Amino acid sequence: MAVKLKNIPPERIEEESFRIIERELGPTEFSHEEFAVVRRMIHASGDLGFAKIVRFYPGAVRAGIEAIKAGKDILVDVNMAVQGISAKILQGFGGKVVCRIGDQEVVELARKQHITRAEAGIELGADTNTGIVAIGNAPTALVHTIEMVREGRFSPDLIIGVPVGFVNAKESKELLQELDQPFITVKGTKGGTPTAVAAVNAILRLSLEPRSCTPNA
Repeated sequence: MAVKLKNIPPERIEEESFRIIERELGPTEFSHEEFAVVRRMIHASGDLGFAKIVRFYPGAVRAGIEAIKAGKDILVDVNMAVQGISAKILQGFGGKVVCRIGDQEVVELARKQHITRAEAGIELGADTNTGIVAIGNAPTALVHTIEMVREGRFSPDLIIGVPVGFVNAKESKELLQELDQPFITVKGTKGGTPTAVAAVNAILRLSLEPRSCTPNA
């Protein structure tokens, strides 16, 4: 059987992908803002199953939007996330993407305290202008973020915690869901940096829209 490719202009590929996702999912119980995040996660992963495993703290997406609009920064665990986030939109609001994992200061702190560089990067990267923490790679970074919040040393507006893998990834996301703090996460071992970036980029694009509370239908 001959394979038939869709003849779609490059500028319309994302739009067509979103249309297919919406058709395949049908009506959902997500709000307009939550669905925008889920849809982009599915687009990044090619996995419609994300619609069943994404978990939102009430008002989490709105908390992220307000942080962006306030000019706050986004702290990430690895450099791959820096490359994927739409920095131009973020800069338009006055914020920036922060990743400290490659800094010499981080290397030294990790060696001294016998922790991972991802943990040290969160420790040294967190400050009062951090609006969103987005973690898709390192469970240790997510656990350290949670510990800092519990200790009252860190209070980001939103934590996007979707580390991928089989060692403490699932458990770190379960810990996140115990926080009384705006979060976006997924159940189980799935996730990854592209998933975290997708969630951030969805929030950045929502920040450009007029506020809408219309549920997806």
